[in-house]
Amino acid sequence: MDYMTLKEASEIWGVTPRWINYYCSSGRIPGAVKMGTVWLIPKNSQKPADKRFKSTRSKEGETK
Repeated sequence: MDYMTLKEASEIWGVTPRWINYYCSSGRIPGAVKMGTVWLIPKNSQKPADKRFKSTRSKEGETK
């Protein structure tokens, strides 16, 4: 299986590496494994939903 690092995932998903680290440590990215101090994320993983916002509202506050 191919893996990507926190930095690669952050560039693809448009969030900071700190958020990716949070997703991995909380188990929200299936298949992510920690090798020493580095998280490895499967390349085919999808970005987890942002739980700070309801699904009926976008980040800017507009209804979908």
